[in-house]
Amino acid sequence: MRTILFAWFLMQASAAAEQTVTVHVDARAASAELRPSWAYFGYDEPNYTYTSKGQKLIRELVELSQSPVHIRTHFLLTTGDGRPGLKWGSTNVYTEDDSGNPIYDWTLIDKILTTLIDAGAIPFVEIGFMPEALSTRPNPYTPTWIPGARNDHYFIGWTYPPKNYEKWSELIYKWVLHSVEKYGKGAVETWNWEVWNEPDIGYWHGTPEEYNKLYDYTAAAVKRALPAARIGGPAATGPGNPKAAEFLRQFLEHCSSGRNYATEKTGAPLDFISYHVKGQPQVIAGHIRMGLSHEIKDLTRGLDIIKTFPTFAKAPIVLSEADPEGCAACSARVYPQNAYRNGTLYPAYEAAAWKTILELERRDQVHLEGIVTWAFEFEDQPYFDGFRTLATNGIDKPVLNFFRMAGLMTGHLLNTESSAAISSSTIASNGVAASSTIDALATRSDRSITVLIWHYQDEDVPGPEATISLVISGLQSDVTRVQTRHYRIDQEHSNAYALWKQIGSPQNPTPEQHRELERAGQLQLLGSPRWIGTSRGEVELRFSLPLQALSLVQLSW
Repeated sequence: MRTILFAWFLMQASAAAEQTVTVHVDARAASAELRPSWAYFGYDEPNYTYTSKGQKLIRELVELSQSPVHIRTHFLLTTGDGRPGLKWGSTNVYTEDDSGNPIYDWTLIDKILTTLIDAGAIPFVEIGFMPEALSTRPNPYTPTWIPGARNDHYFIGWTYPPKNYEKWSELIYKWVLHSVEKYGKGAVETWNWEVWNEPDIGYWHGTPEEYNKLYDYTAAAVKRALPAARIGGPAATGPGNPKAAEFLRQFLEHCSSGRNYATEKTGAPLDFISYHVKGQPQVIAGHIRMGLSHEIKDLTRGLDIIKTFPTFAKAPIVLSEADPEGCAACSARVYPQNAYRNGTLYPAYEAAAWKTILELERRDQVHLEGIVTWAFEFEDQPYFDGFRTLATNGIDKPVLNFFRMAGLMTGHLLNTESSAAISSSTIASNGVAASSTIDALATRSDRSITVLIWHYQDEDVPGPEATISLVISGLQSDVTRVQTRHYRIDQEHSNAYALWKQIGSPQNPTPEQHRELERAGQLQLLGSPRWIGTSRGEVELRFSLPLQALSLVQLSW
């Protein structure tokens, strides 16, 4: 009897593995151009920017696509010696002499911004945090962050309002003016200037009204130095939380019709609106369950609030942090729910989130300018220690290859249909827990079509692979053959983490092992490019796609 049952289970598993999913792309049904809203990245530690590994990663981000990459960092105005630490950085840009006169030192802040600019990136300038000499509660000032600890003394002197708003305003004015003189008016006009970070939680030890006052004085200073500069905020946490939702609402009310603290006029300039959206992974029955629906609920709640303000109906929106959860420096070694970060679950999640966000953007007819991935690299940490990073010790993680795939998608969006897709409304309400979703995004440029397909489920458990029938129809009658390139992220491709485990998880890899890991961290083809024929303007490709894997198929002619 046991033999019969075992054979039956094998047959069921085989049948599930052989399930065919049809993904149809209509080459004629082009719509809006796909904007590179994914090309935004950020991190807490600004002083990592100019380390050798930091510079390497920034170059790789710039090389992802022909579109410019925007980079945001915390702690650009904090006081200190410039030594980085977990969730900390400093520039010592502002101090005072014994008489209280300002002393400005642009050395470190220039080093950070120049590194970005020389690499070809565009600074997304987060204006924060409070210099020690301006803080209303300066002592204690310099924090420490220990993963797993209570860290009760993390949000300290640098999180307080200024004791003198005029001095704060003058600091911002001189900073913008200095940037214009150093980098050029035209270049600085392309930057976004965002006021503070998450002022609805511990990053701001003031009231919402005091944040509005800070915003007004900051915006006035930025515009005084550069009238065409783009100023925005409030970079609040996820509006799925009622407190964060109320903070965003009161800020928009202030900018729309409130009294401006700096000018005494009505309202405040707001060139873009920013807030954060985060998922919520958990450990359930011994495995990770991702929380994609939590991130999408944050998104939709924020859009619902913005839509109540006609003044800002067309304002660009930047999700200035958009991630599977909220703490990049919380290692999976200490926080097991974060163990998704090293492998292919992370890029599969990002693909599913990207399409869902784009669909909600089109549904609500808003302008989503940027989706900031808050992940970079950490210096002097163990290999694959489970931080939310794009690279570890100079080795690219699989998630970075998702962004390489995204960078290959250019042109206008095409209509795609998948027989195993889960709708954005279902993802928003229930996530992707009951079953997996297989879905796609496609774009068309001149003489080429690019299709990104992913197989994703919130539950990090083994599951059957699917057989994909990718059908592309509507090709011109004169297109009789197409060249195909098939890129893949799975356990065998574009996956340095899998190789690292195969060679024994070394914390001191040999130079040759390190070179092999670097190669494995690059985006890889599933097979050689090949030419295939079309029939009546249609082409079909069949291939298997494991769970938590991604394929990017390029057709050119």
